Amino acid sequence: MKTKTFGMALLATTILGGAAMAEDVTLTIESWRNDDLTLWQDTIIPAFEAANPGIKVVFSPSAPAEYNAVLNSKLDAGSAGDLITCRPFDASLALYDAGHLTDLSDLGGMANFSDVAKSAWQTDDGAASFCVPMASVIHGFIYNKDAFKELGLDAPVTEDEFFAVLEAFKADGNYTPMAMGTNDQWEAATMGYNNIGPNYWKGEEGRLALIAGEQKLTDAQWVAPYATLAKWAPYLGDGYEAQTYPDSQNIFTLGRAAIYPAGSWEISGFNGLADFEMGAFKPPVAAAGDDCYISDHTDIAMGLNAASPNAEAARTFLDWMGTAEFASIYANALPGFFSLSSHEIAMEDPLAQEFVSWRGECSSTIRSTYQILSRGTPNLENETWGASAAAIKGTKTPEELGAELQSGLASWYKPQM
Repeated sequence: MKTKTFGMALLATTILGGAAMAEDVTLTIESWRNDDLTLWQDTIIPAFEAANPGIKVVFSPSAPAEYNAVLNSKLDAGSAGDLITCRPFDASLALYDAGHLTDLSDLGGMANFSDVAKSAWQTDDGAASFCVPMASVIHGFIYNKDAFKELGLDAPVTEDEFFAVLEAFKADGNYTPMAMGTNDQWEAATMGYNNIGPNYWKGEEGRLALIAGEQKLTDAQWVAPYATLAKWAPYLGDGYEAQTYPDSQNIFTLGRAAIYPAGSWEISGFNGLADFEMGAFKPPVAAAGDDCYISDHTDIAMGLNAASPNAEAARTFLDWMGTAEFASIYANALPGFFSLSSHEIAMEDPLAQEFVSWRGECSSTIRSTYQILSRGTPNLENETWGASAAAIKGTKTPEELGAELQSGLASWYKPQM
């Protein structure tokens, strides 16, 4: 009897032990974001593991510049992690097309993301979504509240008010009205053209029409932003043509400029450098009451390695990424990188909260050149850098720039031929 009882107990222990071992899964995350390692280790992973006992997570980043090459080598060798941090658009689409990423369209958490949020990690026809959106960056203008108070100025809403504010600072002479240079070119396009442009081409309406070939870069709504950029030049300070991106950051955070055309990724850095109060305002509209559009640009997501032996546990993690808990943790730990989910997330950082509040006032879009339109040669994104800098410097007319860009796009993109 004792032998039988002992045998049954041993069998029960073995079964239970085996079940525990079966549930004990370790997931590895591949990422290029090595600057937020502490956030994952100290905050995100413990929150997930507390709610999902039996699943352990390891965050294993690579150097940003090496990520694509390292990841591709691991995927080819079969040694990549279970979860793959996804860059937007073509780099991740190539991984999906090669069979390295799994279609996540049926994942429950995907219901918490809009079509715009998912667009950077979908097939061209939108039939498959292969990464769970994590965060975006929003464009607008950061301003020195102390400088505005000195001159008795309010944040502008319309374009007329915007240029009136710039003129007031220019006349005062104590501040460079706006800190931006054209030396590096990309900022002229990213914080210039694709910042103000969505108000002209009506965000997604214009962007998708350009992809479909229903609008052209010579149309008024695509040319007009270059004319507006040309009006910025008198307010950028002496020598703006040679001014680099870091130069502009320093000029603003040292309190020498009143306005900075911005991406929200600047928030954390500026908070640690500026000793004055900062505010933010949306890209100005033509007239008060006009519909507004913001560049709420998709930046980072997470996908499932199709070769993962732990697919079920990985899907559990990805599903959790669609929750309000994850969105709140991530967005508040990295102010300026905003959750792409539909959950209402309160920002602890006031400047970040100002940026994200625009989602409730304006329609969101993404940078016009990033999806499909920069796959050929000439590359429309890179060409837009040069065109935006040329518009500000006045070396070519807006109409000439539109014609050149259209000619380049039409030379390889069939819907525009």
